[in-house]
Amino acid sequence: MSTTHAPSDIILGRRQLFMLPTRFGLLFALLLVVQLLTAINYGNGLAYALTFLLGSLAVVSMLYTHRNLFRLRLAAGICAPVFAGEAAVFRIHLTNDSDTPRFGVLVMRDKKEIAGVDIPARGSADVELPIPATQRGRLAIPPVTVATRFPLGLLYSWSRRVELEQSCLVYPRPGDPAPRRTREQETLESTHGLKAGGDDYIGTREFRPGDSPHHVDWKAVARGEGWHIKQFGGGYQPTAWLDWDTLLGLDTETRLSVLTRWVLDAERDAMLYGLRLPEKSFAPANGEHHQHECLRALALFGLKP
Repeated sequence: MSTTHAPSDIILGRRQLFMLPTRFGLLFALLLVVQLLTAINYGNGLAYALTFLLGSLAVVSMLYTHRNLFRLRLAAGICAPVFAGEAAVFRIHLTNDSDTPRFGVLVMRDKKEIAGVDIPARGSADVELPIPATQRGRLAIPPVTVATRFPLGLLYSWSRRVELEQSCLVYPRPGDPAPRRTREQETLESTHGLKAGGDDYIGTREFRPGDSPHHVDWKAVARGEGWHIKQFGGGYQPTAWLDWDTLLGLDTETRLSVLTRWVLDAERDAMLYGLRLPEKSFAPANGEHHQHECLRALALFGLKP
């Protein structure tokens, strides 16, 4: 079966739709043949009328089955980034540009039904397609087909395989909690020109010999996340560099996994953090955008654009 390629959306035309009778349709056709032979044998006018009436219903249903998919628009929605090991949820947007409602539209993948929707006239419906994200990088939306048995179930119409140009960004799987390794000592940088030493909690840093046990994050120790020191300040934030070169002896995927964990921990602790990779670096910052840019660089590290 050939595949239909589309940039971001596609409108199903006549060349992209197929139709065959269902099992029920074949039985119905056999019934009509038997009924016609009976009418001929007995010369019964009512039997002729019933046979032709049922046959005309089958022919009309063929038209409606085809129209239920004809000119249906498929488009790929936005897929939120996920971590490796999670499920990427793609959204397929089905739009009906006609004045006739569409009933019983089935979205299928690998001959398995994903969802069935009814689409009102001049309306739309969304279908979610969860796909396991097994490795980092970009995960392309798999090809799908749409099908229908509307209105009587006598005929089955389906489309060619449709590939929508959409992908989901898959971050590396976060490693287990581990103390940060930095080539430079973590520092406190002022955000409002105030002095350090306030009462506001500003995050944690790795435990160093000589640190007071009163400032140890004992809850994190109990969770097995290692020894960390709680930091407090007034208008200050801790700043650290998360550096690829501090993870010597680890393979590439393990390094990416550890750096992913450090990025998430630094963002959780409201730190200013920078990221150094062999061919790219990000200046210290924080926030959702900075976290996404760092995780995106880790997800696409060493992969072809």
